[in-house]
Parts: sequence; C-alpha cells; structure tokens
Amino acid sequence: MLIGGACKRDGSQPAAPPASPKPSAQAVASGHAAPGLKTFTAEEFAVVSAACERLIPRDHDPGALDADVPVYIDRMLLTPEMQHVRRDFLAGTAQLDRRTRQMFGKGFREISDPERDQVLVALKNSPPKSIEAKYFELLMVLALEGFLGDPSYGGNRDRVGWALVGFGTSEPPPQYDGVRQLHAHGAR
Repeated sequence: MLIGGACKRDGSQPAAPPASPKPSAQAVASGHAAPGLKTFTAEEFAVVSAACERLIPRDHDPGALDADVPVYIDRMLLTPEMQHVRRDFLAGTAQLDRRTRQMFGKGFREISDPERDQVLVALKNSPPKSIEAKYFELLMVLALEGFLGDPSYGGNRDRVGWALVGFGTSEPPPQYDGVRQLHAHGAR
C-alpha cells in the first residue's frame, strides 16, 4: 500500500521469502500460531498485523509479516521507555477498529485489502494531533523500525529488511550512507 513500491531493488533477482521453523507473524495473524504476546491481546495483535501488512506488503519481496514486524512492536511497547507510547498505541489500535466498523460494518482484520487501505489513508489524513493521526504515525515509525532495525529487537526476521535494501552481511558496511542510498533509489 504505502511503502512497498518504494522499497524495490534494481531489477536483480527477487529474494525468496525466508523459511524458518519459528512461527512467523504471518502465521500468527492468520490464526495458525500464537507467539508469547507481551503487550497485545490476540485480537489486537491480529489487527496490528493486518495494518503492518498493508504498510509493507509482501509481493515478490518479503513484507512486514515476513520480518515479524508485529512481534517487534509487541516487544517494544513493553519497554519502560515506551510506556507513554504504549497507552497511545493501544488506544489507536482500538480506534482503528472502531473507524473500520463505522466505515464498513466489520473489524479491520475482516475487511479486504483495498478497504484496509481506505481506512489507513483516512487515519493518515486525519486532523493533526488527533488520536488517528498520532496512531498512524506511531504505526508507520514502529513498522519501519521493525522491518529495518536490528533483528535482536524482535523484528527484521532473518534480516529480510536488510537484504531488501542491499546489505549482504549481517551489518550495514561501515561506509554505508543511508540518506544517500535512499536518494539514489528515488525515495525522497
């Protein structure tokens, strides 16, 4: 939806999604597994997973669920430094589902991908400082952190985010200039 098209590599062979015995956020979101959730209820986790999947969708490259982005968010919101964010994020997740029910008569995880995109765009375009606008910003920031951050924090499973931006090793090379790389790939 919002990010996927901006994160494409240069015509090289697409990476195959990772295979791992650990249950992924994708399996959990579809109801096939349950991680040891720290912050979210199972329903909240499913809603956050569906939202993350629309922000960084899977196509020929891995997406948010392949990278365990919702697991990352669940863990990060538990940290003491994020306690104030946790309240806002949980309230925003509830508001996302309420807004969806107002628009479509069903919960966020029950609607189609195009409908999910409509709801997320509505949140993104909400008045500044509103719970919906704050939530969308928090969701976007945490999703990007979970997709591109250090895997030791629970996201970027199998380093799929790093592979997508061209890191062939477990760490970005010392000479890597992230801003220059983003501009070189047309992301501004």
